[in-house]
Amino acid sequence: MVEMEWPGSLDEYSKLINRMNAPRVVIDNTVCETATLVKVDSARRHGILVEAVQVLTDLNLSIQKAYISSDGRWFMDVFHVTDIEGNKLTDEGVISYLEKSLATIHCGKTAASNDFTALELTGTDRVGLLSEIFAVLAELQCDVVEAKVWTHNGRIASLIYVKDCNSDSPINDSQKIDTIVGRLRNVLKGDDDILYAKTSVSMAVTHTERRLHQMMFADRDYERKPVLQHSDDDSPVVTVQNWVKRGYSVVNVQCKDRMKLLFDVVCTLTDMDYVVFHGTITTAMDTAYLEFYIRHTDGTPISSEAERQRVIQCLQASVERRTSQGVRLELCTTDRPCLLADVTRTFRENGLNVTRAEVSTSAEVALNLFYVTNAHGSAADAKTIESVREKIGLSSLKVKELPLISQQKTEGEEQAAGVGGAVLLSLGSILRRNLYNLGLIRSYS
Repeated sequence: MVEMEWPGSLDEYSKLINRMNAPRVVIDNTVCETATLVKVDSARRHGILVEAVQVLTDLNLSIQKAYISSDGRWFMDVFHVTDIEGNKLTDEGVISYLEKSLATIHCGKTAASNDFTALELTGTDRVGLLSEIFAVLAELQCDVVEAKVWTHNGRIASLIYVKDCNSDSPINDSQKIDTIVGRLRNVLKGDDDILYAKTSVSMAVTHTERRLHQMMFADRDYERKPVLQHSDDDSPVVTVQNWVKRGYSVVNVQCKDRMKLLFDVVCTLTDMDYVVFHGTITTAMDTAYLEFYIRHTDGTPISSEAERQRVIQCLQASVERRTSQGVRLELCTTDRPCLLADVTRTFRENGLNVTRAEVSTSAEVALNLFYVTNAHGSAADAKTIESVREKIGLSSLKVKELPLISQQKTEGEEQAAGVGGAVLLSLGSILRRNLYNLGLIRSYS
């Protein structure tokens, strides 16, 4: 049992209530041959599921299977996880950190940092936009410490953390902040996005990737037509139907498996004010099957065809936003002023469009990931990539393959049913099936 550390301001009664509601966490390497089992029992609270999944994904753990079951005011989550290479968790430091993090999610606290100023940007994506954004920040003496950029359906959302180049501290001067926001808004507006381009300074503390989902949801990217038409094999299949007898709406998602998939889907359901009461997540080869039994926070199921279609669109968007399009380039070099402006300008001058980016700095070293396509959104020419690498530095900018998700399965493992033929099972059947998969009963027939 993890020993809790409470803020000194809490009285003894508050501490008692927190201890009573604290999640019970079990991490077991003996139940499953191919994965580490992580079990979380906790008091049911809206948002606690996405917070638990967030802990796992922030450690880059791959969720091979998961079972979610709620009983009254208490619910149980069981996750079968591996590391990014498909192995069980063996590092005692990682296991201890995981256990402590999961045991404190009920506190609802997020790691805050007052060291940077957070800029939130949304607008119409275009070739070279990121280059213009970083050029403005460099001109205004803003050092980009960390950033994440997503694009989807012709829209862009970015969360950029900056500090003042001269003072090496957050930017608190209101006049300078107004200048930064105004300049960036003009860049985002371009020639045709006067109404929808948004720039703001965020004071709230929110998980970066969850905030990106919220920003794109608020921008209604799910309603816009995709710039590129994906093949049917790449598009997520989402179905929603009501189980009237039990008062649930049943959501099924079938798509290509990837890291952080469960987080993206659960995050979207949570921010749309739906509660997941039961769920099953399985993977077979490179495909993921997710099934959720949901209700509104007021306890009602989906009530109209328009709402059903909106849920389908939003879940499809949640899967597609992080889908990596293009060549993955990794830049690892000594950090310096104007580095991002110079690198992204080189991309623009060579006709490369950045579809996704992750920027971080540590101990004066910049580690940046870029996913790039050509100007039309298609695969970039290999000669162009090599030309860009030569200009930036062959030893600094490298082409990286995406890490493979291990799909090892034990013989006789239950295969998930196709989404199109989803069958509404009774609640008792769901629970018996979950107990069977956990090895706690011999049969669920």
